[in-house]
Amino acid sequence: MFVSTMDRRKDFLKLRPTPLSPGCLVRPIAPTRLPGRYLAHQKSLPRLPVPPLQQTLERYLLALEPIVSQEELESTRLIVKEFGQRGGVGERLQASLERRARKTENWLCDWWLRTAYLEYRLPVVIHSSPAVLLPKQDYYDRQGQLRFAAKLISGVLDFKAMIDNETLPVENLRGNPLCMNQYYQILSSCRTPGPKTDSVVNYSQTKNPTHITVVHNFQFFELFVYNSDGSPLTVDQIYMQLEKIWHSSLQTNKEPIGILTTGHRNSWANAYNNLIKDKVNKESVKCIQRSIFTICLDAPVPKVSDELYMSRVMEQMLHGGGSRWNSGNRWFDKTLQFIIGEDGSCGLVYEHSPSEGPPIMALLDHVFEYCKNSVMVRSPMIPLTMPRKLRFNITPDTKRDIEKAKQNLNMMVHDVDIKCFTFPQFGKDLVKSWKLSPDAFIQLSLQLAYYRIYGESCATYESASLRMFHLGRTDTIRSATIESSAFVCAMDNQQLQNQEKVALLRKAVAAHTSYTDTAVRGQAIDRHLLGLKLQAIEDLVRIPEIFMDTSYAVAFHFNLSTSQVPAKTDCLLCFGPVVPDGYGVCYNPMDAHINFAVSAFNSCAETNAAKLTHYLEQALIDMRDMLPLTPSSKL
Repeated sequence: MFVSTMDRRKDFLKLRPTPLSPGCLVRPIAPTRLPGRYLAHQKSLPRLPVPPLQQTLERYLLALEPIVSQEELESTRLIVKEFGQRGGVGERLQASLERRARKTENWLCDWWLRTAYLEYRLPVVIHSSPAVLLPKQDYYDRQGQLRFAAKLISGVLDFKAMIDNETLPVENLRGNPLCMNQYYQILSSCRTPGPKTDSVVNYSQTKNPTHITVVHNFQFFELFVYNSDGSPLTVDQIYMQLEKIWHSSLQTNKEPIGILTTGHRNSWANAYNNLIKDKVNKESVKCIQRSIFTICLDAPVPKVSDELYMSRVMEQMLHGGGSRWNSGNRWFDKTLQFIIGEDGSCGLVYEHSPSEGPPIMALLDHVFEYCKNSVMVRSPMIPLTMPRKLRFNITPDTKRDIEKAKQNLNMMVHDVDIKCFTFPQFGKDLVKSWKLSPDAFIQLSLQLAYYRIYGESCATYESASLRMFHLGRTDTIRSATIESSAFVCAMDNQQLQNQEKVALLRKAVAAHTSYTDTAVRGQAIDRHLLGLKLQAIEDLVRIPEIFMDTSYAVAFHFNLSTSQVPAKTDCLLCFGPVVPDGYGVCYNPMDAHINFAVSAFNSCAETNAAKLTHYLEQALIDMRDMLPLTPSSKL
């Protein structure tokens, strides 16, 4: 039953940190054979710091103020005081954590990967893997689909060349160089299910794969994309190879083997072991796992109105629409899967453990620009090897596993509700004209929308990049603050003047901006508290009361899990809620509009994606209307 899955999710979340934002590999996070220039850059980066204990405890109490009752807060103050007292358990754990930091490249990296991803047992589909919806393409047939796919493949190989040749520009944040490790993890990598914990392997440093996987009509093909001299195939050559694949996969009576990857991780691990007992199956699976990336050539789906188009196509990107549509046309453990529909729809779904959103979006920006400028040029008639169809022998056990996966997936697909929309009234340019942070402004509109629906604030997660540090991943920007609570309470108070409300808005924006700066400098509270908790487990001491407290459970139950994933391309990222009674909200602020994706679970009577969408749009308009228009404003 799906309800029981949700219950298991709720129990697990008591221990599990939130991964989604717009996550280092256990073995190997750092490649075994590293490029020289890359290695020199990485070594120059500072190590992730361990924040001072008292600083984190003080900030933890401040974070609790807007989301717990006064009675709970007073009780928690006593628990926190005892935890942080001189010579107490908190100081002992802090000392152990600081020793770990001195001995490792990044004290958090392996812990975060393990707890946030590899030990997470719910399906990666919806619950972990984000999807990206790209702008609709101007084609409506198979030839257009394959031409665009050929350009996209060529564009990804062009980006891969920058990684391989170490010509990828080093990114900076506020003048500080960023860790580039995630770029070296997203190609030629794949997750593998295990009975208690999964693993992620990157093959680029050992096997140096030269093929991609193409899947059409649930059938997988190995397509070599380099010539014998190491040069990549031309767009025209790739197109011809895709034509061969398309004609070789017209039969649709094949078992959708890829749907097995949608299952609960323990179930999929059992099915995986059954599957690879057969030598043919094992070789086919290894071929998918070692491939540079996967291209999913999707069958057309029912047409919908323009109003529903973004939401329906995003569903295809996130989960494939269920067993009747394209969910079997995937291998969800593969890090990068580019999805290209016959109707012009296109996007990507990525397995989250090797990377956060920004490196993925940088790749997509490059590829999308490449596709716009690329032209089909006739190549010399060099005979190319026929792409190899990957064979699978379906035993009765595997057939049974596929049927179970179909049933469970269809329940998940039915349960998740996604609303994607473009907010056309204004974008980041107007917000900047008020000398306000667009990200903080949007986060406050979310706080206002939630407050208007539920009459209270909730624990809110926004991801902050830790890439200023070696092997850095993310920490949490806590958007529900004392200042945001004061603003949302005042917003609909008719007795207050606009000037007073604007002052509270600016104060709340400043608080959010300050916390963001705190987080990117490695001084936020969430990962530090996680580290102290995991250190307590490793040291085999009793779990301290601070982590068993009701306030701690509330603080880490993120009813709003959000992420800003800006991109040059007019695209949108989406992920599912991280708690059963929560929302997933992702946004891409463009110059003159904002793209939003909101998700919720239908099984929860208290949440509704359309309702939050309505209140979010109204909050943005109301906040705009109380601020003055300036000469530089662009409406």
